Amino acid sequence: MEPLISKVPMMVIEGNHEIEPQAAGVTFKSYLTRFAVPSEESGSKSNFYYSFDAGGNHVIMLGAYVDYDRTSAQYAWLVKDLEKVNRDVTPWLVAAWHSPWYNSYSSHYQEFECMRQELEALLYQYKVDIVFSGHERMNRVYDYTLDPCGPVYITVGDGGNIEKVDVDHADDSGKCPKPGDNVPEIGPVCHLNFSSGPAKGKFCWDTQPEWSAFRESSFGHGILECGTVYVSVNAESLNQIVSLSDAGLEYYACIMDLAQESGCVQG
Repeated sequence: MEPLISKVPMMVIEGNHEIEPQAAGVTFKSYLTRFAVPSEESGSKSNFYYSFDAGGNHVIMLGAYVDYDRTSAQYAWLVKDLEKVNRDVTPWLVAAWHSPWYNSYSSHYQEFECMRQELEALLYQYKVDIVFSGHERMNRVYDYTLDPCGPVYITVGDGGNIEKVDVDHADDSGKCPKPGDNVPEIGPVCHLNFSSGPAKGKFCWDTQPEWSAFRESSFGHGILECGTVYVSVNAESLNQIVSLSDAGLEYYACIMDLAQESGCVQG
């Protein structure tokens, strides 16, 4: 990567493979040494979470493997960062972290439920438009329900996986994991049995959840292009596939409006 990132700015965030435990309890040594991110410029004192502007986007990078509860330094920083966002300058508000909150694959299902419970309400309050992590694409979601004021979750796996592609969904017959099967390598554990909706009283849905707009088991990458034309996001637009057979590539077109353009009042 060095020939590329020495010439082109690349914003990264830590994941479980960057933990790399060493002697005396040292972790994330390589990540903290190799990658320079604008933590100080964004008011953060940690390379585990920071923010930056790119065109009309304000992008918030959050750490899933450091403290994120409401008494943590990361939470306090996030509040201040969100308060400073100027939607006239950066109309799009994007957030990214490694581990998906909403994921209907058996692998990693509800693994970071604790993080969702701590941070989701804050991101919803400030009308985050898009969330990036890994595995599938979801409609606008808040608290496991479709919500026109919630973020669109776009989850993409890249680079391959030594264990193979995940193909089992938690709603497939016999594939629902047990609470405790998926736990973070660092951090607290929370699991949720649903109290309402189609999965009431259960740990998993019996069919693909309504908030899961599109899912495909494949390795790939995502490109976000932001323009000035916004139309409402729905399952049809998320499922639109433009196939470039000559190039051997597939693109998934997702056209969406800003949460603030949908009648949602900013926090």
